[in-house]
Amino acid sequence: MTRSITLYENLRAVPYVPFYLAIARGDWAREGADVSVETSPAMSLTAEALLDGRADVSWGGPMRVMMHHDADPKSPLVCFGQVVARDPFILVGRTRKRRFQFAGLIGQRLAVAIEAPTPWMTFQDDLARAGIDPGSLRRMKDRPMAKNVAAFRRGQIDVIQVFEPYADALVRSGAGHIWHRFATRGDIAYTSFYTTRTFAQRNRKTCEALVRGIARAQVALHSETPANIARAIASFFPDLAPDHLARMIKGYRDSQLWARTPELPAETFIRLKASLVSGGLIDSDPPYKRIINAGLSNIA
Repeated sequence: MTRSITLYENLRAVPYVPFYLAIARGDWAREGADVSVETSPAMSLTAEALLDGRADVSWGGPMRVMMHHDADPKSPLVCFGQVVARDPFILVGRTRKRRFQFAGLIGQRLAVAIEAPTPWMTFQDDLARAGIDPGSLRRMKDRPMAKNVAAFRRGQIDVIQVFEPYADALVRSGAGHIWHRFATRGDIAYTSFYTTRTFAQRNRKTCEALVRGIARAQVALHSETPANIARAIASFFPDLAPDHLARMIKGYRDSQLWARTPELPAETFIRLKASLVSGGLIDSDPPYKRIINAGLSNIA
């Protein structure tokens, strides 16, 4: 039997389109789940809300759960259901670039996204795998994406790491050009549901309903037109024109950002974990079976 739950979103963001689509279409309600969605006061505080009972489930990165397990191997947090499979961040440069290579960033004034650790962790791992010392890049002072965008427009930055809608706005205005989509790295378990192990055990039917509901949304996400999807979720992004939102959805979908099913394979988890280890964010090797509830991820 399902129960009413509070589901936290980390922040309102275009990469989370599948979740908004599930809400707009009533997919969770169809599965019998009474879901109240609230925005977390801060991404760094989401896990604490799960631990103290202010929220029941959240969507967010397995990165955060791995950090908690690294700090405390007995952490009760557990992930299930992959939704954002790939990295939503994009490198936007001031000039056109037909064939991007990471070596082309050497000497460029680079601003990276710092709202969460994952964007830089995965980026620095890509650089190291390409034979480039991440510390050799001319990285500018850490600032939020919005401030980096303003500095980019003023000509103070050459390359910027952002997600949508920032990339689309820069390209649309002619101020920037897309150099690289980090989604080309492949699946990396970027975003899933997470909760406490106790909640998942005691409320199995509710968690199953969340997974089955998001699976419904995933089917629609890959079968409907971007314009139809944009219209369905327009109320979540009142400041974005529907045609602009549709273009962002198309760009993300074409880059295979969003998972087609909630399955969360071990290899995608391991790829994410490797970047966190190489970047020094975690020191331990938290095991897949401890952090991922594969049984819940595969029930859809």
